[in-house]
Amino acid sequence: MVQAYILVQTEVGKAAAVAAEIAGLAGVISAEDVTGPYDVIVRAESDDVDALGTLVVARVQNVNGITRTLTCPVVKLG
Repeated sequence: MVQAYILVQTEVGKAAAVAAEIAGLAGVISAEDVTGPYDVIVRAESDDVDALGTLVVARVQNVNGITRTLTCPVVKLG
């Protein structure tokens, strides 16, 4: 199982709608509105890195109102 945080920038005023839509996608654990340089932080999981890429590129990035994403895979150090 691969987990990742997906940091999302949205168009002005779209953060709540983007978070709500992303929260309903399969593979998404949570999607929260936040303040700062990113507007939404998503926690997602998938079976492998390829499936994670598909989730981000084919589903998350197709949500209306998103301008940029940054995917941060979770790693176990030590």
